[in-house]
Amino acid sequence: MFTKRTTYLALLAAALGGANAHLAAWHEGMYCLNGNTGNQDLNSYDIVTPLYQLPFRDWWFHHVNRCDEFPPAEGKYIDLPAGGSFKIEIASNRAKTELSYGGRDTSEWPDGQSYPQDYHDAGCITSPNMHAQDQSRAAGTAFAISYHSDLKDVTPENLVVFSVRYNTPWKRVIYYDVPSALPACPPDGCTCAWGWVPNGCGQPNMYHQAFKCRVSNAKSSVPVKVPAKAPRWCEGDEGGCVGGAKQMIYWNQKEGNNVVVDGRDRRGDFKSPGYNMGMGFRDGAQNDIFGGSPTQGSSSSSSSKRTSSTTKPTSTQGAKVNNAQPTSTAAGSSPTSSSSGSSSGSSSSSSSSGDKTTGNSLTGSSSSSSSSPAETPKAFSEKAQRPQSCQRKRRRAAAERREMEAREEVRREEVRREEVRREEVRREDLVKREEVKRAIGGHHAVHAKRSF
Repeated sequence: MFTKRTTYLALLAAALGGANAHLAAWHEGMYCLNGNTGNQDLNSYDIVTPLYQLPFRDWWFHHVNRCDEFPPAEGKYIDLPAGGSFKIEIASNRAKTELSYGGRDTSEWPDGQSYPQDYHDAGCITSPNMHAQDQSRAAGTAFAISYHSDLKDVTPENLVVFSVRYNTPWKRVIYYDVPSALPACPPDGCTCAWGWVPNGCGQPNMYHQAFKCRVSNAKSSVPVKVPAKAPRWCEGDEGGCVGGAKQMIYWNQKEGNNVVVDGRDRRGDFKSPGYNMGMGFRDGAQNDIFGGSPTQGSSSSSSSKRTSSTTKPTSTQGAKVNNAQPTSTAAGSSPTSSSSGSSSGSSSSSSSSGDKTTGNSLTGSSSSSSSSPAETPKAFSEKAQRPQSCQRKRRRAAAERREMEAREEVRREEVRREEVRREEVRREDLVKREEVKRAIGGHHAVHAKRSF
């Protein structure tokens, strides 16, 4: 009796478990490693909850279930070797990673199960829940970095995408490339974030989680350029893509969205922004994100060197084994990045000195207006141009926001249509529930009759 009942319960768990098997990125440097209880949990999965139609304060770094309130253990970081790569595990919960039980329950795949190498489903792969029909339809994932140690100081504008991996999530292990020009972090480290926006095939949600990280083997002092710009849909029009330092993709939330898309893509599907060239993101290290004057943080550099002496950078060769589309963009591009960064720095410096000159000119003209009256109108004009320019920018930004809101309404209508499909999936789950319940009930009835 107990053996059969256990079998029925196992069937019930199998029938109901697939719908919740979402995915997240795992590393000992992550927030919410043990969930949101404050106790060690080798089977935690709080961080895998997708983010959809939430207020900014709730989706930002997964505050909706307080995951942002549980930082990694002291001294635990993701090590980012400049010019190298780092390893991340994608899984449905901690138990399916090397962070629990010595990796006992892991496999090549995010849920610890086995599947064919050409795994595909014409409808949608739901086990594991990768929101894709096959690997070519996996939307891509990304890591971003902010040079702020305190999570509270991180904003969308200072959190810059520095590495992208196409056609992920797919297998459990992913290697992300690090730009060779990435500068050292502050003494207390940087804040990193992992992001994924699924390519349709289910609820159009997103994933956004926090990590502590630090850069090792840093050789450049040219900073990451901020404020970062919001990416823009540019499929088939590379010239229309946003270049340079870009924000992560924030989409389909109640507030805080920085991307709006409408219509259909080249495949005929509803447009879905992802970490790929459709949004202007190249695979691998993002080497065009630097600009400004070199920093003078000697303590940060020495901290980075100490880290690199004790941490062996992961070889980019590993990426070729674990990812279908590996790149070596981390190498060979740094001179260009560094050069452009230096050039930007020079431009910034000249602009700064120009501001000082203008200020002195304004001061001088006001103090000697009686001797040089002809200079006053020119100085006044230069001074007045700045607020006018700011006003134009504000008006332009307001117009863009209104346009984004209008497009967002269109997108929400498309989302509602997508929800119809999801309702069909829910109904199928309910049917499975009823079938299992009837099977269990029938078993008990037969047993009771025999006992009587």
